[in-house]
Amino acid sequence: MVVLPPAQPIPESASKATTPKDYRKDAASHLYAKNTKRIYKGKMPPLLYAVGVLQVEVDGMGQVTRTSWMRAPSHAPEVMAEIERTVRQAAPYPAPVRMGRVTYTDTWLWHKSGLFQLDTLTEGQL
Repeated sequence: MVVLPPAQPIPESASKATTPKDYRKDAASHLYAKNTKRIYKGKMPPLLYAVGVLQVEVDGMGQVTRTSWMRAPSHAPEVMAEIERTVRQAAPYPAPVRMGRVTYTDTWLWHKSGLFQLDTLTEGQL
C-alpha cells in the first residue's frame, strides 16, 4: 500500500517578488483590495490619529504566521488591535513563491475616522 503525503492547499495567488521590499507592494495591494471601503481617499491631513509600523511574517502559502510592532501607536490600543485584526483577516496573502516565506514591514497611517492608508501606497499628506 502506498501512502501519499497530505495534499497541500494551492495558494489563491502568487507573488513574483524576490525581496521583502518588493513583496510589501503586493501585500499592500492585497490589503487595499480586501478593505476598499476603509481606504482614505486623497492626501491625508497633516495630523493623523495614529501612525504605526508593523512587521508581518507570511509563510509559503500566504498565511500570516507572526506580527510584531516596530513602532506601536500605544496611545491608541484600539487602533493596534484593529490593524492586527485587519492584517490577519486579509489572509491568505499572495504566496511568496520565490522566497518561500517573507517578513515585510509597512507603516500604517490612521485617520481619526478609522480610514487608513499604507505608506507603500499612500497618496501623500497635506
